[in-house]
Amino acid sequence: MRRLLAVLAGLFVLAISSSAPAAQPNFKDWAAVVVAGDFAGAHNEGDTEAFDNARRDVAKALVERMGFAPENVRQFSVRPDRYGDAGLGHSRLFDIYDGLADTARKAKGGCLFYLTSHGVQYGAFLNSDDPKKQTIILPQVMAELVDHACPGRPSVVIISTCFSGVNVPALEQPNRLVMTAAAKDRSSFGCGQQNTYPYFDDCFLQSVKVVKTLGALPPAITACVERMERETGMSPPSMPQVSVGSALRPMLMLYAFPKGS
Repeated sequence: MRRLLAVLAGLFVLAISSSAPAAQPNFKDWAAVVVAGDFAGAHNEGDTEAFDNARRDVAKALVERMGFAPENVRQFSVRPDRYGDAGLGHSRLFDIYDGLADTARKAKGGCLFYLTSHGVQYGAFLNSDDPKKQTIILPQVMAELVDHACPGRPSVVIISTCFSGVNVPALEQPNRLVMTAAAKDRSSFGCGQQNTYPYFDDCFLQSVKVVKTLGALPPAITACVERMERETGMSPPSMPQVSVGSALRPMLMLYAFPKGS
């Protein structure tokens, strides 16, 4: 009888264990870098704060809305001395890579890479105070940066530049979400002196306040960008791009934003 009761008790514990829900995925153990890659305004109209405004407030939103740990979010600026923020790195390619890789060694859940800058039809700008040291990040280099810093992990890559859709084919992975501000042959908008943020970054910040999951974020951003472009008469439409890897797709709606409204 005792042996029978022990077996039954073991089966009961096993049933409870197997039926217990798996832990909900979250961003507490994710690494993130947010990069402002330029400071020049549109159409040679002078300097703009739009990219650094976006860099600062996107990093804040990752913590306050999406649940990233503050120590796992690194920021980079072309002019870090201008802002005096502790821990603000310089937007140089190897510094950005080292920042993401170092953080990913401690935060092993996944990686988020966010770049806001100017772009051309073959890559994204990392500007410099010295015109001779300007850098174009090619799509293959962008992909290698994330792949090597965060091998085999779920990741989110967001590129907010003109023509940023050119990066999508190189960045696509089964466990990755890629969002870009524009199609490969389209400009994005909102990087002038009068803009607080580029349109796409503005819409990221608006959307992350109201959606509840990672899966709801891309369509909310796209709808917001389309609305802003209609209201301001910007044309042709930028056509933000979204690519979701097959392994990550079933998980998107499970990544909840703890402070979404």
